[in-house]
Amino acid sequence: MAQMPAMVPAAAPADAHAIPLYGRDNPGALSSEVWSKAGGVDYTVRNVTFPTLTPVLPAKGKGNGAAVVVAPGGAFMLLAMDHEGWKVARALAAKGITAFMLKYRLTPTPKDEKEAAPFMGAMLGRELAHPMNGELLGKSDAPKDGAAAIAYVRQHAAQYGIDPRRIGMIGFSAGAMTARRVAIDAPAAARPDFLGYIYGPQDAETVPADAPPMFNAIALDDGLFPSKGFPIASAWMEAKRPVEIHAYQKGNHGFGLGMPGTTTTLVLDQFTAWLDMNGFLKPSHSARKDSQ
Repeated sequence: MAQMPAMVPAAAPADAHAIPLYGRDNPGALSSEVWSKAGGVDYTVRNVTFPTLTPVLPAKGKGNGAAVVVAPGGAFMLLAMDHEGWKVARALAAKGITAFMLKYRLTPTPKDEKEAAPFMGAMLGRELAHPMNGELLGKSDAPKDGAAAIAYVRQHAAQYGIDPRRIGMIGFSAGAMTARRVAIDAPAAARPDFLGYIYGPQDAETVPADAPPMFNAIALDDGLFPSKGFPIASAWMEAKRPVEIHAYQKGNHGFGLGMPGTTTTLVLDQFTAWLDMNGFLKPSHSARKDSQ
């Protein structure tokens, strides 16, 4: 947290296309949110209680029928809305993939920025030894919101010109942990067809035989999740599920679409090349059926 750019208070951006994730039953209120700009540039938000999903569409006639729910990170206490959210969604849409930016519920933090930073740092410090079994993930509504987002996109596939069998999820850091829980724990109707797991913890767990294919990317100098090898990828292999690993020499934690001067700048191209190799960008392909 100490290495993060200073947070400059900001008004919430206009988001006319945001969809309440649970419709009329949506919990919370927009008034709880605390918006800032990291370094005065990139939007972040804290204290989210009102989850939403924002479509980011390809240019007319350019969609390939695939869709991805984007889950930004922020230690379940903040969302990096620009850096790991809207920028990623727009980049996917530019490649013909219909993207859905997920703003999921967060652990409450002090409203004042000066109080929030040490609070979040202390909470995060307690979690890092066992991030996949910690309080922040364990008590979070993020996996529930992630599953609801996949279910919503699948239910409205025809409306967006999407193949309901080619709907995936990509997450960054806490968003990766969220996506991993959805991929493993959610019922079939709310489980993604593929998973982009970007600088999430590499700890192993039991992987079900019907887990979706996984694209796993992390920098070997990640300062938040120091290298343990790739136990989660090994667990995917033991379950006989497709998995691909990209371990970058440099990039640290939070490289988003890439840290300049490192090969992490290739991550989105590699992710979409992997999707294409596995048939997820081909209109007539039933990726879920063929990958099992």
